[in-house]
Amino acid sequence: MSTKRLSKVDTLRGEIEIPGDKSISHRAVMFGAIANGTTKISNFLMGEDCLSTVDCFRKMGVKIEVNEGSVTVNGKGYEGLQEPVDILDVGNSGTTTRLMLGILAGTDFHSCIIGDESIAKRPMSRVTNPLRLMGAKIDGRNDGDFTPLAVRGKELNGVEYNSPVASAQVKSAILLAGLRTNNELTIVNEPHKSRDHTERMLRAFGVEVLEEDTKVSLRGGQTLKATSIFVPGDISSAAFFLVAGAIVPNSEIILKNVGINPTRTGIIDVLIQMGASIEIIKNEDNEFEPIADIIIKTSELKGITIGGDLIPKLIDEIPVIALLATQAEGETIIKDASELKVKETNRIDTVVGELAKLGANIEATDDGMIIKGRTKLSGNATVSSHGDHRIGMMLGIAACITDGEIDLHDYKAIDVSYPDFFAHLEQLAK
Repeated sequence: MSTKRLSKVDTLRGEIEIPGDKSISHRAVMFGAIANGTTKISNFLMGEDCLSTVDCFRKMGVKIEVNEGSVTVNGKGYEGLQEPVDILDVGNSGTTTRLMLGILAGTDFHSCIIGDESIAKRPMSRVTNPLRLMGAKIDGRNDGDFTPLAVRGKELNGVEYNSPVASAQVKSAILLAGLRTNNELTIVNEPHKSRDHTERMLRAFGVEVLEEDTKVSLRGGQTLKATSIFVPGDISSAAFFLVAGAIVPNSEIILKNVGINPTRTGIIDVLIQMGASIEIIKNEDNEFEPIADIIIKTSELKGITIGGDLIPKLIDEIPVIALLATQAEGETIIKDASELKVKETNRIDTVVGELAKLGANIEATDDGMIIKGRTKLSGNATVSSHGDHRIGMMLGIAACITDGEIDLHDYKAIDVSYPDFFAHLEQLAK
């Protein structure tokens, strides 16, 4: 298992370009694959998860050219997808699995999906159940709740689905399947509005999508037309350096071209509520997704309560928000976040366990955690990512303020979404 020794830093200063958004990179390849024409994607995230998506669609006969930072997808529409000879291996990518199920359900062929050990533990019924309501034929372990999954594609029926969770993956899978109905309406209602990258990108590809509060709908039979996509920097990746800039002494970090989609900016809302010194300089040039440069400086922080509608906007950032809370005065409560239990790990238990090793005053609850600060963290400890890229990056930032050295096990898990993470950290620490 890969291990990296990490040490405290005096300051973090400078400018970095955050890698492309993982969610948008996935979708750009998928939508380009089912569109007619050539889609050009720039600032594509060359992480393992997104490359798994590329590999899966290549196995379905789609010609995809990958260069450093750019991808060209030669789509021939849904009809251009071919039955894969090999199993579709999604690696560690839940996004690839769940969104691709929505696409495969409406094809005219049979396909099989498998992933790594982590994916095999992640529940898929939240997607397979509504797809079955649309007529999809999906089989798998535990009645289709876990991979491997077998999909026998067919024409689908429109449905109005009331999702019990605010999940962009669930919503996206249903909408993609809805495109394969015979001019029927597909509607998804959510308890809270989840990230809307799919809706934005479908429109960029020429699909009419209607939105009303937490309801999204589209009509089947629409075709996608190829386009050019610039992928903004991933705010979920930027979150680690936003926290680092706020908690490492004498720091000032400039993050360039970060996506600030309103359904994803919960980390910014939290930083502002906690009293962070943060400045957002918007760039109005990108029509597809809003982007900005963000400046973060060392800050005096205070504890807050985080829950409700804010949770879907920061679900992936909660591990590093927990670290942020250890350096805030008073108590921080994170609630309504039971979704963390079905991520790459049970992130509630994993975050609490790993930060406790460093001396954090942190307690798990059924749907979140309670953190009491401000706490001085101490090292000479061995911690682990548990194969979860966001846990690994959180611990990498924790090491920056921890007395003593930290041995981080399985740090290579970070390559899933941010292969240059430690290079950027070293660049800012010089």
